[in-house]
Amino acid sequence: MEEREHLVEELNQLRKENSELRRRVTELTDFIENAAIPLHWVDKNGIVVWANQAELDALGYTADEYIGSSIASYHADADVIGDILTRLTNNETLNNYPARLRHKDGTIRHVLISSNVLRENGEFVHTRCFTKDITAMVEEEQRRSELMRKLEESEARLRQAIEAIKLGTWDWDTQTGEMYLSTECRRILGLSGLEAISVEEFLAQVHTDDRSRLESEVNRLMQGTSSNQFDVSYRFRRLDDGELRWLRTQGTLFVDDENRPDRFAGTMLDVTDARMADEKDARLVAIIESSNDAIVGKTLQGCVTSWNPAAQHIFGFTEEEMVGQSIVKIIPDDRVEEESFILSRLGAGENIAHFETKRQRKDGRLIDVSLTISPIRDSAGRIIGASKIARDITEKKLEEQRKNDFVAMVSHEMKTPLTSILLYTQLLMKNARKNEDRTGLQMGSRMEAHIKKMILMVQDYLSLARIEEGKIELRQERFDLCPLLEEIVQDAQLLSARHRITLTGCNMISLFGDRDKIGQVLINLVNNAIKYSPSGGSIHIECELRDGAVRIAVRDEGIGISEVDQKKLFQRFYRVTNEKVRNIAGFGIGLYLVAEILRYHGSAIEVESREGEGSTFSFELQLAS
Repeated sequence: MEEREHLVEELNQLRKENSELRRRVTELTDFIENAAIPLHWVDKNGIVVWANQAELDALGYTADEYIGSSIASYHADADVIGDILTRLTNNETLNNYPARLRHKDGTIRHVLISSNVLRENGEFVHTRCFTKDITAMVEEEQRRSELMRKLEESEARLRQAIEAIKLGTWDWDTQTGEMYLSTECRRILGLSGLEAISVEEFLAQVHTDDRSRLESEVNRLMQGTSSNQFDVSYRFRRLDDGELRWLRTQGTLFVDDENRPDRFAGTMLDVTDARMADEKDARLVAIIESSNDAIVGKTLQGCVTSWNPAAQHIFGFTEEEMVGQSIVKIIPDDRVEEESFILSRLGAGENIAHFETKRQRKDGRLIDVSLTISPIRDSAGRIIGASKIARDITEKKLEEQRKNDFVAMVSHEMKTPLTSILLYTQLLMKNARKNEDRTGLQMGSRMEAHIKKMILMVQDYLSLARIEEGKIELRQERFDLCPLLEEIVQDAQLLSARHRITLTGCNMISLFGDRDKIGQVLINLVNNAIKYSPSGGSIHIECELRDGAVRIAVRDEGIGISEVDQKKLFQRFYRVTNEKVRNIAGFGIGLYLVAEILRYHGSAIEVESREGEGSTFSFELQLAS
């Protein structure tokens, strides 16, 4: 009986323990199934055999979708799951192994996997995997890394910008007096190596006229009476070479918790070049504004960009009326093509100097102007516009016209009596021959040569006046060159017995041109050869045939011409000025007339000369067909 009671008691105890065990299993199963930590089992073939709700929620799948599928299909990196399974098969335990899993919505989840293997009798049953989702942490780390990368890039760009503009940085601790200076800042101040400088030493290098202003600015900030920002420019004498430079310092005053000055920090820039450029610009503006010449800026399309007060005075248009308008506004209709010519020259990078033309004022009146135009280039050397200086030469032109009219009138009035004197002289010479009066004949010949010389001078002045007026006319005809030259040589020999004049190769040559004006050219060249060979010697007139033309050269053994004077020799009224020619008379129009007459004949005068060795003047003319 007692034994039966004992068995019943043991049975009840077992039932109680079994009930408790089932309750504990139920609770444990619920704990695992509904745990917040994702859990799953994978068999030795990599098939998911179980997963709790947290695992399913983490990846967005249902139990039917997830359990029974290959774990590899959820891993973004095939080599990672391969390594995990290999390690587990080799009986390793994994702790926080990083991996990337694919969520059902296509996103990637970053996880840490901790796992080992359940084995029975040494056989692989399934894994026991704990998955920790660290996606938020990884994304935050990525965001932080990206921010750090951008910050580093920003700092790098800032450093590059600071280096590019040569900006120095500085930091002054007002409590300790220590001053930090960047490498560029030290270069600006002329400090070498790690050499230190105190505030007092710094101020001692500031120009005396600027020092008090800089000290006042610092004191203002230290007293905290207004803004904690400052911006001041001053002159500083560099410590290494003593050069005085303009510096611009900007900064901020920082205070401590008790609102006491703690430190200054800011930037420093050498602005010497900018100050000098500003001063230069100011001087240029002053010159432009005060100039008596019109100074105009324009684009390569002819649009006016600047218009100084003198331009308003000369042309009558105000700045407001011209800026933004075409320069054609002041160009007469019959000269509009000039602007295209000017712009094409400027576009090719050429300068135009002393171009004389006419322009139209606002009131419609035409004025004479001399234009000097230059291309404007940007920092890269590209032509972006033009600068034009226009000088009103109307009064100068009128004065020249009055002078030319006077010269022409006087020359014309002189020519008539000189011609009469020449005729009377030739009559006297005729009577002297008849009466065999050799003395009278010699005197008459000399008188005739000098009268012809005077007539030539008058003729030169008349030709000059006609050239200036653009009224010169050529009476072109066929003529023989040799008789003309012989006539010129004969007259020249009467004026100078010290010179021997020779003709070479000039026979049987016929030309087509204005005989009188070609004669005028040759007379001027021969007379110049005589004048500038004061010691005498030979003068050679040489003719050389060249492909349907003849080259005529007049060569002397005189004092020669310098290279500098050769460049200006054919300018109107130009005279060589040195001791050798000081006593040689002349007006500087002979060679100018030579050049102009030959230009009208389609030719040009050339000169070859060395000082002390003589000169050769030559030109070419077409042979008569």
